[in-house]
Amino acid sequence: MSLVLLILIPLLGALLVWLAERWRTGFSRVLSLAVLGLDALLLLPLPHQAPAGELWWLQFRADWLPNLGIGWHFALDGLSALLLWLTLFIGALSVLVSWREIDQRVGFFHCNLLLSVAGIIGVFTALDLFVFFVFWELMLIPMVLLIAIWGHENRRYAAIKFFIFTQASSLLMLVAILGLVFMQYGQTGVMSFDYEDLLRLQLAPTPAFWLMLGFFVAFAVKLPMVPLHTWLPDAHTEAPTAGSVLLAAILLKTGAYGLLRFALPLFPAASADFAPLAMGLGALGVLYGAKLAFAQHDIKRLVAYTSVSHMGFVLLGIYAMNDLALQGALMQMLAHGLSTAALFIIVGMLYARWHTRDLRQLGGLWSLLPRLSGFTLLFALASLGLPGLANFMAEFLILAGAFQRDWPITLVAMLGLVGAALYALLLVQRSLWGATVPDAKVHDCSPREWSVLASLAVLLLLFGLHPQPVLDLVQRPVAAILAEPPAPNPGGTEPLLQRASMERLP
Repeated sequence: MSLVLLILIPLLGALLVWLAERWRTGFSRVLSLAVLGLDALLLLPLPHQAPAGELWWLQFRADWLPNLGIGWHFALDGLSALLLWLTLFIGALSVLVSWREIDQRVGFFHCNLLLSVAGIIGVFTALDLFVFFVFWELMLIPMVLLIAIWGHENRRYAAIKFFIFTQASSLLMLVAILGLVFMQYGQTGVMSFDYEDLLRLQLAPTPAFWLMLGFFVAFAVKLPMVPLHTWLPDAHTEAPTAGSVLLAAILLKTGAYGLLRFALPLFPAASADFAPLAMGLGALGVLYGAKLAFAQHDIKRLVAYTSVSHMGFVLLGIYAMNDLALQGALMQMLAHGLSTAALFIIVGMLYARWHTRDLRQLGGLWSLLPRLSGFTLLFALASLGLPGLANFMAEFLILAGAFQRDWPITLVAMLGLVGAALYALLLVQRSLWGATVPDAKVHDCSPREWSVLASLAVLLLLFGLHPQPVLDLVQRPVAAILAEPPAPNPGGTEPLLQRASMERLP
């Protein structure tokens, strides 16, 4: 029941914060923080290890539409727990960074923010594929509204483009889910959308490949993967700061999570055959994102393209299909969520002061805003993978694991490290040094802004210097992803995880 409350609290909280604005102006901000804090308190005492021989720390099951094989099935493991903590933390930061930026329809803004958080929590915990698809759609609609209502000049164009890309890819995934379920019905005579039942499905190579491709495209759009990434720069550029933070730090991770939770375990052989192409696309994304980031004058668009490059590393690590690369991919998801969220927050702070994102109109910030400039330098160094910060450890693990699988593709991807250094140094040089911007009376970080950036900096340092807790947390989920699929079992009584080995897929 605790897993259900994790979703119900932000859902009900979304309605309350919308109504709260009618009672007292600005109260919705405080109430949103309280809702997210309550969710964190509920997550804290949940079991943090699984029973012997099993993967899931905690499960919840209840019938919904039993005649169609649809039920409420939620579960928590180390992978889900890591992403849930990241979601709640980034959600709270999104409320804080929008404290003064959003001054119109404040209650409805926070309502949509909490609805998106609720959908994301559902995505990270749902194990019935129909329920998963419902939450997959739920998290998208509020994000479209956040961009379309509170975004910048071209917000409607960006929101429509984001909606079209995500909805078209979601329909492909829905077709793939239905195809998988109908094949399950043909083999067993029982219709089921349950993850554990579908894991035992025996598929011929050709249908397995096409079904896998339906899942892959849907998740690759959200990742985003080149060439399916074109919605991302527009969405980031036009979104309000909180929308960009939530989009970069959390929503992109749902694509990687879908590949890890569904695409690889449900279609192990097809995924293994597809891996060289996926790794190549990941390496392409690393280089292409770095190149375009270096060419930008709009600082927010620059940071958006860095996400394409960093998530290319995630795709490379996932399809390297060994424990080292997968652990690196999960570490990269965490590190990117923290560092890129910080850069978008800084962009929002600069825009609030000068009403421009053009690097050609910024300069000399180090003398005007020493504290904000110091944070900018730190997070830019994190983005390029400075040793001692979480991004370095993540990229090191990914490249070490990917090198074992396909060293030529890995060598190509390593060139992206040079590109990261170029765009990070460009950002620092143009914004922190050079000619001073005209307005010298602007104030440095407020206590609220300082606390937000300091918390992100501390976590990047902590996970960079001591990443072992994160690696321990995801070790068993990684082992389950790489383990052989369970044998067919019509009764569905065997546990999902029969052994926690570190075998590679053939």
